[in-house]
Amino acid sequence: MKAWRVTANGEPREVMRLEEVPDPQAGPGQLLLRVRAANVNFPDALLCRGQYQVRPPLPFTPGVEICGEVLAVGEGAAGEIGQRVLAQPPLPDGGFAELAVVDARTVRPAPEALDDAEAAALHIGYQTGWFGLHRRARLQAGETLLVHAAAGGVGSAAVQLGKAAGAQVIGVVGGADKVRTARELGCDLVLDRRADDIIAEVKQATGGRGADVVYDPVGGDAYAKSVKCIAFEGRIVVVGFASGAIPSPALNHALVKNYSVLGLHWGLYNTKDPASIDACHEELTKLAAQGVIKPLIGGRVPLEGAAEAVQRVADGTSVGRLVVVPGLEETR
Repeated sequence: MKAWRVTANGEPREVMRLEEVPDPQAGPGQLLLRVRAANVNFPDALLCRGQYQVRPPLPFTPGVEICGEVLAVGEGAAGEIGQRVLAQPPLPDGGFAELAVVDARTVRPAPEALDDAEAAALHIGYQTGWFGLHRRARLQAGETLLVHAAAGGVGSAAVQLGKAAGAQVIGVVGGADKVRTARELGCDLVLDRRADDIIAEVKQATGGRGADVVYDPVGGDAYAKSVKCIAFEGRIVVVGFASGAIPSPALNHALVKNYSVLGLHWGLYNTKDPASIDACHEELTKLAAQGVIKPLIGGRVPLEGAAEAVQRVADGTSVGRLVVVPGLEETR
């Protein structure tokens, strides 16, 4: 089969190589999947750079999230040939390939309401959003939610989930094209960080109160602005640091303004509380069936375009999700 391999750490377009490798086989408890679509996540770029919290041995295949079709069922595994599933191929053999082997216990049915690319982009981003907004921040209907990078893959999921929860959503983006995208997603107010005074605009939109919940996958300057427009008893959910700058919170400021800074490492729920992951998937499947959530696909690319797609996500130039679709002949 064809699979992308990383043999040295560096920028994705420089270190990812498309190679012919032996077809994998399903062992005991495993499923062999045909990769129908593989979502590009920011951690894929960090993995290439050697900057992720997990560092798989070289060489490895990136791609942590796929929609696949069951081709073979290993001994003792539960699964049906032809079933469409969501899966997270374990590294070092990720999903930017034609085939993938996964632990049968970790797969979940792909929502019928979503096509392959949309389904591939559902699990990590929307689970992160759901746990961040509901489990950590306890977002309530009528509250104001401020979402940074609202036109990106992680941010767009939070926007849709915030609207589904009955919140007033303010999206922060960078550039006019992303402003239009965020409006189409349903943001009640969209601010361009390159042109607008974020702090003043948030305070004006909330009658001086500020945002009740901030969803921050960016860090750096985004976090610095958030603490200046957070409401009394507000909650800032720290999701990641796409800017590359990790903030150093001033705890005296949190004390004086009476707000909370909440960390979110969604992956821990897989080991600490796996039942909650299953329950969340059921909820997301219902919301997808209702048309309330639908992953924003900024581009579908053929397998040959995976390295460039990962680079675009690394550079922050993509909108929504870029999804690798093996068998696709040309970029759409």
